[in-house]
Amino acid sequence: MATAEQLATDLHNVKQACAVLGVARSVLYRRRRPRVVRPGRPRPTPARALSTVERQAVLDVLHEERFVDLAPPQVYAQLLDEERFLCSIRSMYRILDSAREVKERRDIRRHPPAAKPCLVATAPNQVWTWDISKLAGPVKGVWFHLYVVLDLFSRYVVAWMIALKALARLARRLLREAFLREAVQPGQLTVHSDRGSQMIAQPVTDLWATLGVVPSLSRPRVPDDNPFSESQFRTLKDRPDFPDRFGSIQDARGYGRRLFDWYNHDHHHSGLGLLTPVIVHRGQTEEVLAQRRAVLHAAYAVHPERFVHGRPEPLRPPTEVWINNPAAGTLQLETSH
Repeated sequence: MATAEQLATDLHNVKQACAVLGVARSVLYRRRRPRVVRPGRPRPTPARALSTVERQAVLDVLHEERFVDLAPPQVYAQLLDEERFLCSIRSMYRILDSAREVKERRDIRRHPPAAKPCLVATAPNQVWTWDISKLAGPVKGVWFHLYVVLDLFSRYVVAWMIALKALARLARRLLREAFLREAVQPGQLTVHSDRGSQMIAQPVTDLWATLGVVPSLSRPRVPDDNPFSESQFRTLKDRPDFPDRFGSIQDARGYGRRLFDWYNHDHHHSGLGLLTPVIVHRGQTEEVLAQRRAVLHAAYAVHPERFVHGRPEPLRPPTEVWINNPAAGTLQLETSH
């Protein structure tokens, strides 16, 4: 309404100003009036409500030793069998709630809250993330399983496999081969995943102890704790040539070879300053950026007027990549399209 008031002052005519803005004059006048906050009236107590004495009597009964471990419906039924009626079941719940006693009354196992994973990579082969995704087979109900191990810093696929089943022993073999092929040293690597049965199985946990790898797990029922693997699966399955179904396991594996060769070597990743994963993973970033800088500077020399922000510089990949950056306070999500 400040706009209406300013315009009214300029035009010296409130009616004309409101007509220009399409605002009723009553709205303008109402907004100009100081707002008066009136104290709310206390809510009246219904005549049928239980008195304070009656509520306390109900609470005392619920606290009796024979009822202390029973839910209100059980107490209500037992009192009726004893020819007693104190209040409805819902009223029992309200009374317990007012006393902060509505909770699980059984002695059940309670798990402490899982720690939030906070991981950072400043170079390749410091943090890997991995996951398993399903691929539709030739007929409904038949699935193939795609295992992918991704380097967090470079988004380079260090290992992948398509199998008939999702098994921990297959994952162990794949992860071990990737560890040896990348020449990772003990104590160098953290491997992050969700809490799927294959990820927490004994063969995999034993492998980490053998290789000197630090395992990291997402929190239970928090799928966003493994965003980079999820994002990469989305990128792969959004490819125009990605089939709805694969005719056979051989068909899926043949497509996978072409797909991951494209992803690692030809896909200009938006999260890497439009570099390909293999360039970042193999330490060729500065060489490629120097070449791109020379091209941009040459274009600027020919037509500087077309670059309104001055001499252009090529996009650079981030110097550190986080999962759950504590400084940011939010989960780092990305798209790799």
